[in-house]
Amino acid sequence: MKQQSSVSKQPRPVLDNIFAFAPNRDTLGATAYFIVENESNILVDCPAWDEINQTFLREQGGVRLLFLTHRGAIAKAREIQEATGCDILIQEQEAYLLPGLKVTVFDREFVLNDRIKAFWTPGHSPGSSCLYYDTGNGGVLFSGRHLLPNREAAPLPHRTAKTFHWPRQINSVKSIIDRFSPSTLQYICPAGNTGFLRGKGSIDRAFEQLTNLDLAVCLQSKPDP
Repeated sequence: MKQQSSVSKQPRPVLDNIFAFAPNRDTLGATAYFIVENESNILVDCPAWDEINQTFLREQGGVRLLFLTHRGAIAKAREIQEATGCDILIQEQEAYLLPGLKVTVFDREFVLNDRIKAFWTPGHSPGSSCLYYDTGNGGVLFSGRHLLPNREAAPLPHRTAKTFHWPRQINSVKSIIDRFSPSTLQYICPAGNTGFLRGKGSIDRAFEQLTNLDLAVCLQSKPDP
């Protein structure tokens, strides 16, 4: 039984061209994602680096870019780059955690192409950031641990004892609301609490649910135990 529990499950499709990996113990049970985008396949955060996931990525055409949403998602980034030859994209304040690797850094925003961009959302960590993917059908935000589902599967900023700067995180939520609209942000793929999604794989009606947040109340939240 111990041996079976250490073997990851096959990545599963959650939206068109987007797959979710099984939670990774190296990132405190976080969920990584894979965007199959022509010849620009993008890995969002680090999945467990085992034979199942390595085979899956090869069969999908490999990895061109590894995007890291925050420092807690680094895990086996070095091994992934060595095996795939991918570049790594991370917000500049956390790049020092990847010495000796081929890394592209950005300050506030980085545009990969006309459909995909990364932008800085500080708060959870100094360099916490999100990746936006315009699918042509509503748009998807890969939120890392900046926004996570609650028990009702609604997106929320979650304050923990290790949160870098809670007021900045709340401001980063507001910046997302200001940036998008109901037509440009339909889904959120979070890195944690994915069990609360009850098998759906993503948070639906993302923009609508974000605008329902009372950020003043959120600001007064106490850290999760």
